[in-house]
Amino acid sequence: MSKIERAEVFVASPGRTFVTLRITTSDGVTGLGDATLNGRELAVASYLRDHVVPLLIGKDPARIEDIWQYLYKGAYWRRGPVTMTAVAAVDTALWDIKGKVAGLPLYQLLGGRSRDGVMVYGHASGTDTAALLDDVDRFLGLGYKAVRAQAAVPDVGGTYGVRKGKVYEPAASALPEEQPWDTEAYLRFAPGYLEAVRERFGFGFHLLHDVHHRLTPIEAARFGKQIEECRLFWMEDPTPAENQESFRLIRQHTTTPVAVGEVLNSVWDVQHLITEQLIDYVRTSVVHAGGITHLRRIFDLAALYQVRTGSHGATDLSPVTLAAAVHLDTAVPNFGIQEYMEHADETGEVFRSGVTFDDGMLHVSEEPGLGVEYDEKAAERFPYRARYLPVARRLDGSVHDW
Repeated sequence: MSKIERAEVFVASPGRTFVTLRITTSDGVTGLGDATLNGRELAVASYLRDHVVPLLIGKDPARIEDIWQYLYKGAYWRRGPVTMTAVAAVDTALWDIKGKVAGLPLYQLLGGRSRDGVMVYGHASGTDTAALLDDVDRFLGLGYKAVRAQAAVPDVGGTYGVRKGKVYEPAASALPEEQPWDTEAYLRFAPGYLEAVRERFGFGFHLLHDVHHRLTPIEAARFGKQIEECRLFWMEDPTPAENQESFRLIRQHTTTPVAVGEVLNSVWDVQHLITEQLIDYVRTSVVHAGGITHLRRIFDLAALYQVRTGSHGATDLSPVTLAAAVHLDTAVPNFGIQEYMEHADETGEVFRSGVTFDDGMLHVSEEPGLGVEYDEKAAERFPYRARYLPVARRLDGSVHDW
């Protein structure tokens, strides 16, 4: 019987920092897992190296569910982003191995195809409304059927989601950049540029917008009501999700669909949001929500309540997570949309992925397992660099939700 013989943790910064787990069996089969937690990467790397890897040696790699339960329940200290990201890396690597042993791409092990491709959304942004409109036009020209729109609030330097080059990467400094934030200025400005997008391009594509936790529940309700005529696909993270009951107030005031979950880590974190139908899309991801095994549980719960999937997929998730997400998206019946950002060219030198983009959709590799390879030698050219996400401050100097 095959056993786990070796588990290695790699930390490299090809374009941005990624933590990668590689598990090798006694039969020589390898599996990859992503363990990247933006701005806290080394915490997960240490958790894996010091507390998880020693527990894996000698175990049967085919017992994915048992190993998941062992790592989750056996630690006693449950949930949280560090723990769930570490568990996710192991889980994803084991699914990769299972697919290779079976000679099947991962989605076949998850029940086979529910769709031919996975619809994704692009990230249009601009320093003003005119620049945003040009960028929306660019994404539509590339074939995207769904586009997120973000524009810089005039005279406010800390606007979320505005790209400063080819790749959007907010974790760009060795210490957190402190950015100013003005809620009222945002509420005055954002509805206008969303209306401008619809006025110029019409309603023949899906339009999304990310509030990024910046509003109180009543502010979010007001904003959602104001933009209803734009018929958004979703309004993302309108308010912090710690108080899930706050989303009921938003629901009472607007029909704009709501998406939540990228910073949440378990089915228990989203249980109330789903079962009370307080959201329309759940955005939990493979890497931060316990891997393929646990994310499938979240998606299955969501399906019972007509909540669709919309997993986080920014460039702080490695190509390993993107591949795993697209395999799962291909299989689940209640898929909604997948976030997608192209990785930096340097990332592609380290990760070789079979995921392809065409006509607004991502398509999985037909290679066994995930269809991703990790080039350890190439990774050595990109040593770890500390990078942190920004911190937002209101104009009076107090800390706000970034």
